[in-house]
Amino acid sequence: MKVLMNDGTVSECPENEEVHVLRHSAAHIMAQAVKRLYPDAQFAFGPATEKGFYYDIDLGDRKLTDDDLRTIESEMVKITKENLPFKVFELPRDEAVKLMKERGESYKVEHIGDLPDDARITFYQQGEYIDMCVGPHITYTKALKAFKLTTVSGAYWRADANNKMLTRINGIAFKTKEDLEAFEKQQEEALKRDHRKIGKEMELFTFKDVGPGFPFILPNGMIIRNELMKYWREIHDANGYLQIETPIMLNQSLWETSGHWDHYKDNMYTSTIDDVLYCIKPMNCPGSMMVFMDKPRSYKELPLRYAEVGLVHRYEKSGELHGLMRVRCFHQDDAHEYLTDDQIEAEIEHITKTINEVYNKFGFEYFVELSTMPEDHMGSLEVWEKATNGLKAALEKMNMPYVINEGDGAFYGPKIDFHLKDCIGRTWQCGTIQLDFMMPKNFGATYIGEDGKEHTPVMIHRVVFGSVERFMGILIEQFAGKFPVWLSPCQVKVLPVSDKTLAYATEIAESLKAAGVRVKLDDRSEKIGYKIREAQQVDRVPYMLVLGEKEAESGNITVRNRDTGKSATISYEEFETSILSQIKNRDMTLGDFE
Repeated sequence: MKVLMNDGTVSECPENEEVHVLRHSAAHIMAQAVKRLYPDAQFAFGPATEKGFYYDIDLGDRKLTDDDLRTIESEMVKITKENLPFKVFELPRDEAVKLMKERGESYKVEHIGDLPDDARITFYQQGEYIDMCVGPHITYTKALKAFKLTTVSGAYWRADANNKMLTRINGIAFKTKEDLEAFEKQQEEALKRDHRKIGKEMELFTFKDVGPGFPFILPNGMIIRNELMKYWREIHDANGYLQIETPIMLNQSLWETSGHWDHYKDNMYTSTIDDVLYCIKPMNCPGSMMVFMDKPRSYKELPLRYAEVGLVHRYEKSGELHGLMRVRCFHQDDAHEYLTDDQIEAEIEHITKTINEVYNKFGFEYFVELSTMPEDHMGSLEVWEKATNGLKAALEKMNMPYVINEGDGAFYGPKIDFHLKDCIGRTWQCGTIQLDFMMPKNFGATYIGEDGKEHTPVMIHRVVFGSVERFMGILIEQFAGKFPVWLSPCQVKVLPVSDKTLAYATEIAESLKAAGVRVKLDDRSEKIGYKIREAQQVDRVPYMLVLGEKEAESGNITVRNRDTGKSATISYEEFETSILSQIKNRDMTLGDFE
């Protein structure tokens, strides 16, 4: 695909950048369509994004509906069929301001005001529409063949709540109609799997107006979380971690020393106690550092691995909240490890094996990013280079492919991020390994080395699930609520066909309960078909035991498999042995009783 560069030349676009250019051009074509339909519209920013594109627009008091989006879409189709060429030109700052004022684009004028006095501003034009932009763009509007406008939302000018709320029109664009159709199918599947919908149906969690962004985990959800944490503890015990717990609220001075106050205070909740400011922890690491410094340490103790599932609180804007995926409080399955310089590679390999074991258990594929020094960072370039090279060396020693994510490291050090790929192709950033030379130095943490002298330890920050609540949300969508037996809130539903078999059904339910199975007896006076549909489709129970007179007389059971819908009549003993084995081994698929 050929693209128009901001110097007026036409170049061949690299294949991995084609979609980005298409989406950027789609934003311009959408803006042109909006301007045709709503001549008084003023435009702010309209970038391409990883998932699509958007434009923030001042439409006055007008509120757009879904029908309006389809109208704008239709106008975009007309523009593509007109096959308008994209043209590029450049103006000095003063002339650029004059042009934008003439066109009534006050937001563009304000944006130009941020640029240097000697700046020359690049503009792209297709037909009657002119937009300030650095490009590149497609050469003709006809090159945009597959696009769709998806949603309308609100966005403050410059992301500042003190500024005017603008209308953000979101859209997607792809190289081909086939790619667009595949995306739409994925979105349909994602809607079916939406953890908020399933969470309500299965009574896993809820949110209340008294605490926006603060989840209430319901009894069924607590079963899932407790089972996850039981598995988590076993994995960590086996890998040499010591579990600790640190206070949820600590003195402001601690957060100043750690660097969080300077780099993260806008995301922290605070309270005053005895005229002293305290912070509710957004991270667990400073508390872990206090445990490490509780007594003198020796090199013989290193690597020292502390694990903590701490409840952390972070301020998120209301518009960014999203079910369990984006909340204001969550349990973070942290570990903080203290080690010597020459232990870095081996420890990162040890952590990676642990993370890999967990992700493989749940059937997740993943890819790895190495995130480097951000602009807002602590420490010298030399320290950052040392830490970054340490992570690179560890990844290369393990022959693990990775991509560089420039400037996205934590403020105290570079990190390795693990991005999970779920069953419908979406990615989620969960696990992370962060290498930190700064925090131990800031706190004056030391250990006595083999030479008898004091040394500063290296610190690794590490999570596997990330946020336990978010990981639960991902699992809800991964399994569409159809959890494996060991995670299911209800593992078996016993369904008597009629009152005549209620006594036998009660006996079976009590036997399963005594064996340690989570079981429910549905003794309602409902038709058996209704009971089965509810258990299978709403409650998503792995096994339904359908007990009629035939089963009561023979002492057998008819077991129905949730995932296959198939039924088989077997002995109670065979079923109990099988389900207990599945629970013990944490099997990820249901048993076959044919």
